[in-house]
Amino acid sequence: MMFSPSVASSCTRVLRSSLKTSLKSFSTSQPTLSTASSTNPNFVKIVEVGARDGLQNEPRPIPPPIKAELINQLAIAGMRNIEAGSFVSPKWVPQMAGTAEVLALIDNFPKTGYSVLVPNQKGLDDLLEILSPSTSPDSHAKPPPPVTEVAIFTSATDAFSLVNTNVSVSASLERLAPVARRALDAGLKVRGYVSVVVTCPFSGRVDPRRVRDVSRELVQMGCYEVSLGDTTGAGTPASVRGMLEEVAKQVDVGILAGHFHDTNGTATANIMTALDFGLRTFDASVGGLGGCPYSPGATGNVATEDVVYALTGDRLFGDIGEPYGNGEPAKTVQSRWDVGPVDLVRLAEIGEWISGVLGRETTSRAGKALLARRKREEERKRKEGAKL
Repeated sequence: MMFSPSVASSCTRVLRSSLKTSLKSFSTSQPTLSTASSTNPNFVKIVEVGARDGLQNEPRPIPPPIKAELINQLAIAGMRNIEAGSFVSPKWVPQMAGTAEVLALIDNFPKTGYSVLVPNQKGLDDLLEILSPSTSPDSHAKPPPPVTEVAIFTSATDAFSLVNTNVSVSASLERLAPVARRALDAGLKVRGYVSVVVTCPFSGRVDPRRVRDVSRELVQMGCYEVSLGDTTGAGTPASVRGMLEEVAKQVDVGILAGHFHDTNGTATANIMTALDFGLRTFDASVGGLGGCPYSPGATGNVATEDVVYALTGDRLFGDIGEPYGNGEPAKTVQSRWDVGPVDLVRLAEIGEWISGVLGRETTSRAGKALLARRKREEERKRKEGAKL
């Protein structure tokens, strides 16, 4: 699939046009979500990784204007933490080429944090260069992109690390330490990723103690948050809980995040298990985009729409349609989770759009259901209008 500049421009115009009319025909009232801070024990932070982790496994690179439009629309939809790209060598991950251009194209939305992945010192150097204030005499020069955070990554097994980064886990950690220090010195926050925390595609079941030790090392480097990745998507609630119990022996649960691929359809169940354990941050990808170029058979990340629906979807139900016979008021229980100002229907539209750009359907179950319901509502109104 090749994208010409005209195709990229056309794609973005179609998305903007569809989003302008997105909510007019959707009859169910939207949930009112508070903008609670992270001090709220019921607040769940969702890190949108679709523009980076979601696109890195595509067979061909996506034009920077389309990536930038995806990021901008996610921000408009209420996503407040967005991973915008990666400064990895295009030789190894060609899909991430053009990240500097993407950052130059994205808009700076208030209360929205942007991060990029940096695999090594070279990647960080490239980022810091574009973050440096412009020395141009032109007073209208565009300010540096709104990146405030970098992510570094390693693995829980040597087998995966050697395939992914050509070094062992210990060598990977040794290489990342100065990267983290320099990023912190530059005023950037540092987030850590640990891959293959449940199973490894090359060595099988992973000992949770390895995940514990690597997570501890990342925290000691200065990572404010460590995202634990079920890269193969093999995790189950039982295996995830067992892993978390071990990691929590040496790492504060409050700085752990969950990153679950949905290969076996258990990602949402694993998130609920992690929530029950105390985690309050999860990575997700609009439309269920993703996969891992170094994990054969792994499918996409858990869809952002599915996570938002699982946590807050009951607020879309509306009032009870048929009262109980004795007239007593119904006792309904509403989810206590708060995901911030996220517009679920708009997310579903974005997932449908970007999936269409990639030549396939969205894999988000919630997204498909919401859009199908809207289509039925539109058809019903059309028929009723025709009778008048």
